[in-house]
Amino acid sequence: MAGNSFGQLFRLTTFGESHGAAIGGVIDGCPSGIELDIDAIQTDLNRRKPGQSALVTQRKEPDEVVFYSGIFEGKTTGTPIGFAIHNTNQKSKDYSHIKDSYRPSHADKVYDEKYGVRDYRGGGRSSARETASRVVAGAIAKQLLSSVSIDAYVSAVGPIALDENYQELNFDLTESNPVRCPDPDKAAEMEAYIRQIRKEGDTVGGVVSCVIKDVPLGLGEPVFDKLHAELGKAMLSINAVKGFEYGSGFAGAQRKGSQHNDQFNADGSTQTNHSGGVQGGISNGMDIYFKVAFKPVATIMQTQTTLNKQGEMVEMQGKGRHDPCVVPRAVPIVEAMAALVLADFSLLNRSTKL
Repeated sequence: MAGNSFGQLFRLTTFGESHGAAIGGVIDGCPSGIELDIDAIQTDLNRRKPGQSALVTQRKEPDEVVFYSGIFEGKTTGTPIGFAIHNTNQKSKDYSHIKDSYRPSHADKVYDEKYGVRDYRGGGRSSARETASRVVAGAIAKQLLSSVSIDAYVSAVGPIALDENYQELNFDLTESNPVRCPDPDKAAEMEAYIRQIRKEGDTVGGVVSCVIKDVPLGLGEPVFDKLHAELGKAMLSINAVKGFEYGSGFAGAQRKGSQHNDQFNADGSTQTNHSGGVQGGISNGMDIYFKVAFKPVATIMQTQTTLNKQGEMVEMQGKGRHDPCVVPRAVPIVEAMAALVLADFSLLNRSTKL
């Protein structure tokens, strides 16, 4: 299987399946001498882990990361950082009903067709559980980027959405509720809606927005490796993501150039930031902001007609422990992938000029 690594200089390779013994990864290219806050890494993992509230899957995993290499006396050594997160609460029998059937809109059928074998227990390698390894690597990347702040938050659940102006939000409130929305009133609406959806045996999608401040000017390459292109790839690699837009996004297509151009100030900053902090594929020093759209979870607790391995149409109903809405747990994943992109470009940028 190809496609298990991300990044050029700061590079993460992940391994493991949802119901295997462990998931984990190897980070290569991390500079030596970084004093790591292991508690901060675990805190980000706790934000992603299952069972953290009544709004998410009730699989009870401690998600404790164990480091095996690349760290000595609390500092990175410059050698590969190997780590694992052991699975402790698998309930493989919850998936026996889909052993020979394919869940609609899930990776089941294409995975089976491509590889000729499928680990049906929680989706195997295609499970979102793999993203825990990304959160570990992203938490280390954040510490490499100590001067940069990355704040992701839930900006929409189904039809309930925040206003577009992120400057008016207090990101200190993001972790004050289980939805991870920095607007307490909207968060309460979102929470009630997710609970209603769960009672109906259904699922709902949503949007995670992200704001990155104090990004140095010059990150990104102007042709194929544009900063926004790599951010888009990073976000679209996350399970259940269906869309990515940065800056003015699709709304910019409705404007005239005279309305959309970001006029310069004398100090090089811009009066507006429709560009979303990226021009010509390179960071311009302004805030980078983007939105990531997540689809409803494919596994629902309702009867659906589907296809089995024999080519027969059969009825099936979801069982087991699943998220009615993934966006609350996706917030630290979005932050982690953004950090991986910026860490990689930060190292690459050191070789651009004397």
